[in-house]
Amino acid sequence: MSRTIIRYTDDGQPRWGVQFGRLIAPLHVDAPSTGELLSSHWELLWAVEPAQAVVPLERVQVLSPVTQQQQFICQGVNYRSHIAESGLRIEDFPFNTIFTKAPSSITAADAPVVRPAHVQLLDYEIELGLVLRRPIPAGAQVGSDDLAQWLAGVTIVNDLSARDVQLPQGQFYKGKSYRGFGPVGPGLLLLTRQEWARLPELHMRLAVNGQTRQDAYCAEMIHGPAATLTELAALQDLRPGDLIATGTPAGCAARAPGKLAMFVLKHLMSDAGKWRMFIGKGRSNPSYLRPGDRISASIRTDDGAIDLGEQTTSITAP
Repeated sequence: MSRTIIRYTDDGQPRWGVQFGRLIAPLHVDAPSTGELLSSHWELLWAVEPAQAVVPLERVQVLSPVTQQQQFICQGVNYRSHIAESGLRIEDFPFNTIFTKAPSSITAADAPVVRPAHVQLLDYEIELGLVLRRPIPAGAQVGSDDLAQWLAGVTIVNDLSARDVQLPQGQFYKGKSYRGFGPVGPGLLLLTRQEWARLPELHMRLAVNGQTRQDAYCAEMIHGPAATLTELAALQDLRPGDLIATGTPAGCAARAPGKLAMFVLKHLMSDAGKWRMFIGKGRSNPSYLRPGDRISASIRTDDGAIDLGEQTTSITAP
């Protein structure tokens, strides 16, 4: 049965614990990073008993379960519905789109996020986050039945994005890496081998001010975890605690214009004019995030057997 690892502070010092309901069982370990916790204390994480949970969750400040020492790797256009709403064709994306976010963008699931003064088109993207359990050697071939060997667990990621930076400038890293643009958690849910097989059943939901914006299942994912781990292992080193955000479904604020507008943009306008029009129209789109907005995001199976908790993020002004 899955269990939730939580990172928290109640005295100014970051600590690790195992969450049981509304109580935390403190872990008396020295692990400054997620990777060190998973590498050095894996057996302990599973050995903790509910009777050891004595710290009320309400008493502590919850931190991101993924620390900023880890890599933050992302997949783009990995959900069919998101490709369609972006005005793209799935046949034009037979490849796995990979980019990174700055680890310094990682923040707690309930931490307020400042919208930078120059950003007007702030968007949300709920994503399933995969957290590495151990290093993956170069050239490893990961099968769908091997996930428990390489992955520790899953967490909720909100890939906040400044569309008026990301798209006109063509810079995913820059548009997605402002501080606070990566709410992660609230916890890291460790899964058993049997539970890894249920990833397609995970139901992702995101709402803004109580209005549902995104609602989809992970079964819609195009490039699944096994294929992505295999591809990444051929490219780079992957270490314990590293985070992979696996893409978002439809429902983002950014949408493709209609067919007539697409024709005009493609044939009759310069690139500079096209992006001025995009930003101008976006400013009147109420779906983009504004100071005062409150986001809630959850991922769980419909039977509740696998539950990653809920994020509650407030957007604030500088």
